[in-house]
Amino acid sequence: MSAAQARFDAVFIEAAGVQVHYVERGAGPGSPTAVLLHGFPVDHRIMLDAFEAVFAGRTGWRRLYLDLPGMGRTRAPHWLASTDDVFRVVRAAIDVLVPGPYVAVGESYGGYLARGLAAAEPERVRGLALLCPMVVAEHADRDVPPHRVLVREPALVHEVGVAALDADEVGVVQTRETWRRTLAEVEPGLDTADRAATARIREAWAGTFALEPSSPYEHPALVLTGRQDTSTGYRDTWRVLESYPRATFAVLDRAGHNLQIEQPALFEAIVREWLDRVEETAQV
Repeated sequence: MSAAQARFDAVFIEAAGVQVHYVERGAGPGSPTAVLLHGFPVDHRIMLDAFEAVFAGRTGWRRLYLDLPGMGRTRAPHWLASTDDVFRVVRAAIDVLVPGPYVAVGESYGGYLARGLAAAEPERVRGLALLCPMVVAEHADRDVPPHRVLVREPALVHEVGVAALDADEVGVVQTRETWRRTLAEVEPGLDTADRAATARIREAWAGTFALEPSSPYEHPALVLTGRQDTSTGYRDTWRVLESYPRATFAVLDRAGHNLQIEQPALFEAIVREWLDRVEETAQV
């Protein structure tokens, strides 16, 4: 990371009455910009390493990794108590940080918010990428498969024990590398989340904002899901696909809710192809 990039770490802006923490990488303001939104209740670290690997060698892009309210280093004031409030803060933060068009990238809950951004301003959001997105708000209403572990590395069993691996309700591929990345990219956000704030948000979980544009979204889109994802699944996403006529829809075997960790090579290749399509339109 260059000195110029390092300056952008641990930066805050005020948006809708909230001090929003974000990490900025790549080119400066005025460049093609990707806004990346993490899931719930983790933080920007679940996005940072995975997507920086995608952008490696692709010059000219500005990347903004936001911490959502109550998660990471973004504190949630007492009045923030719903997904609608989170969405309002995210939109306000983007308005401060991005002067014009951008592409939205959302993982899980962040995918739910990213769909809302594209629906609210389809001509401003010039590309949309959804990673294991939350399509149906309430988990009880989702169509998800049962949990399965497809790969369990003997060396990892020896290191951490069967009990720890059995307690992992998300992992489909349990190897030394996926375990290392989970501890580095997922667990820190879970550990630092504001439990009171996230509980308030969870009480008003479904947003009242539009999730699909009033007419088909004509910019390059990507929906990337895991066949063994027990959190958000893959079947529900098919229901909304016709709203995105330029979307690639991929369901990866050997992948759960942390698809980017369990299938990194395919993840990176497919997201790079989406970026190629975005750049091809020359609209950001």
